[in-house]
Amino acid sequence: MLPAATTDYPTIYRFDVQAYRQLAEVGAIAPEKRLELIDGTILEMSPIGTKHQACVARLTQYFAIALADRAVIWPQNSIELNQRSQPQPDLALLQPRSDFYGDRYPQPDDVLLVVEVADTTIQFDREVKVPLYGTAGIIEMWLVDLTRGWVEVYRDPSSQGYRTKRTFQTEEEMTPLAFPDCQLTVDEVIG
Repeated sequence: MLPAATTDYPTIYRFDVQAYRQLAEVGAIAPEKRLELIDGTILEMSPIGTKHQACVARLTQYFAIALADRAVIWPQNSIELNQRSQPQPDLALLQPRSDFYGDRYPQPDDVLLVVEVADTTIQFDREVKVPLYGTAGIIEMWLVDLTRGWVEVYRDPSSQGYRTKRTFQTEEEMTPLAFPDCQLTVDEVIG
């Protein structure tokens, strides 16, 4: 991230979610661009490879079957964490709503689980996005590390990020806090 503005640096304009959305509405942001707003900065997301796509599709299908109408499955859609951050996690499980969030973006209290899948972006996801989700109060976050073949599970959000982290490896079972009846192994996640 860029340093805070000082007398030695020019002032950095930080967008809020309203200004970010207005840029998209007036066509200043090309709709085919994969962008997200992180701490007031508009970032272009990395292209998604085939392993990444397959992992997101696998998780989406698993949760759609396992949860039916107990959650809204939210693949690669935006959530609004605060006035300066609107990321697009690879997958989120949301509180069920009959309108499927048609009138607003999901907020932290709506999110039951957020999942980021990473290969080339693992450092950014771990150092920037994980703490961002934790400080926003998202109750649980999974970071799927495709390169190492494991899943990091973060829980117990606080103002400093997450207080607990557990790494799950091959054949180990994970269970989302919100859905203790949904058990899946790392191999089922990664493929």
